[in-house]
Amino acid sequence: MKQVIFNETGMPEDVLLLEETDIPEPKGHEVRIKVTARNINPSDVMFIRGMYGITPKLPSSAGFEAVGIIDKADEKGTLAQGTKVIFTAIGTWKEYVCIPAQTVIPVPQEMPDEVACQAFINPMTAFGMLEYSGLKEGEWVLVTAGASAYGKLVIQMAKSKGIKVACTVRRDEQKASLEKLGADLVINTEKEKLQKVIMEKTGEGVSVVFDAVGGILGAKALASLKSGGKLLAFGALSLDNIPVNSGLMIFKNLKIEGFWLTTWIESLSNESRQNAFKTVLGYLMKQDVKVDVAGTYPLEEFQAALEAYQQPGRNGKIILK
Repeated sequence: MKQVIFNETGMPEDVLLLEETDIPEPKGHEVRIKVTARNINPSDVMFIRGMYGITPKLPSSAGFEAVGIIDKADEKGTLAQGTKVIFTAIGTWKEYVCIPAQTVIPVPQEMPDEVACQAFINPMTAFGMLEYSGLKEGEWVLVTAGASAYGKLVIQMAKSKGIKVACTVRRDEQKASLEKLGADLVINTEKEKLQKVIMEKTGEGVSVVFDAVGGILGAKALASLKSGGKLLAFGALSLDNIPVNSGLMIFKNLKIEGFWLTTWIESLSNESRQNAFKTVLGYLMKQDVKVDVAGTYPLEEFQAALEAYQQPGRNGKIILK
């Protein structure tokens, strides 16, 4: 089978290699999945660079999220051969993956691979953060990197709950598409002063910030909170930490918390976890929430896929099939 691996951490274009290897045999509690599609997420790139919360055990394959068909069932027959499933694993940029049967999620055969392969990390993170935040109808949330796949999902899910959404972009041409999705306020931080616009439009600031960027933009987002507000940090696209103003934190009684999907899912009961999966898949199946695809590439053309992924202003996910 083909797989994309790296023997050392570094920039993906420098360290990733395509190789042929044997098809793996699953253990008794595992299923073997023939992977049919995977999307490229920021966490994939950070993992390859050695900058993620999980340290790669080298040599390692890349990728955390995928969809595929069960090629060989586990000994208990938990799921039948031929079942379409989504899953997360360390190393999905390969043709076959063996993982515990209990960790995969069946999805309808009619769900397109391009949708199914991005049905876990971003949709579940968007859903989880809205649940965890405690935001109520009529309250404001500010989403940095609003034009990202995650940002678009949060806008749509928040609107279904009556939550008001402000988001940041860096290009004027990104505004209209986010407003069409339901964003109440879209701010181009290259041209507009974030805190000034937020205070003018909301009156007192936002209740919660979902920050994927960090750095200076994270600090400006923090300053856009109303008294008693909270910033949930779940990414660091700028690769810089947020410079924190202690006086602001003290006198406005602000909070900064981290959010990692893995930790949130582990905190749920089995029933709550299944309900969350069912709700998110329901959104996607009914197309109440839509996901975008900017390009699709065969696995062996991963370098071209990475080039497309790095294009500024990209509108949608890059898929490896």
